Amino acid sequence: MAIYPRNNYLPSLIAVAFVAAGALLPTSVTAQTSVSDIVTQAFFDGIINQAAADCAGKSFYTRQSFLDAVNSYSDFGSTGSADDSKREIAAFFAHVTHETGHFCYIEEINRDTYCDTSRTDYPCNPNKQYYGRGPLQLTWNYNYGAAGNSIGFDGLNSPESVASDPVLAFKTALWFWITNVRPVISQGFGATIRAINGAVECDGKKPDQVQARVNYYTDYCSQFGVDPGTNLSC
Repeated sequence: MAIYPRNNYLPSLIAVAFVAAGALLPTSVTAQTSVSDIVTQAFFDGIINQAAADCAGKSFYTRQSFLDAVNSYSDFGSTGSADDSKREIAAFFAHVTHETGHFCYIEEINRDTYCDTSRTDYPCNPNKQYYGRGPLQLTWNYNYGAAGNSIGFDGLNSPESVASDPVLAFKTALWFWITNVRPVISQGFGATIRAINGAVECDGKKPDQVQARVNYYTDYCSQFGVDPGTNLSC
């Protein structure tokens, strides 16, 4: 025989408790599931539609290829608060917009070999060039080699793969972002510029280029309804 009277409200109380607990979970727990909600088709189209009709990237880069690549990088857009996630996504697309000319370019215009022979851990193939390819224009043998090892493609012997597979292209961009940019993102957008192309643009070298990146970033933050934060320039 039961010692305590049956509580008919117990299921309701448990349900309320679960709802309350969910409401208190950090926004970063659910941030990853909202990447596709933030990067809508309208947002993506707003960028790529500014590229000229004859741009190679217009038939290469797609929102779906980006989302497919994000599936391999669950950390992307999932650090800190919901606003932090929006700022990270805005920063990523600001740099992508700048590097590709609104998704116009798949490969770098002024191509060179970009072989750092001092990096013997990633020996260059003498028949290949490691110029910029993809959304963040992956460059240098050591980046192709490391990205290839991480993602699972032969970056040193087949760097051109980045320019023929849009999902792979976005994966290389996300790999570079998580590896080299994510560690400084809390320092502000200016730190991300320095991480991507600081030696060429920062400290007064190319202020117009820096400002262009900042303008994209603040525009995207505005579209996402989030404050861009401080330390925007470098």
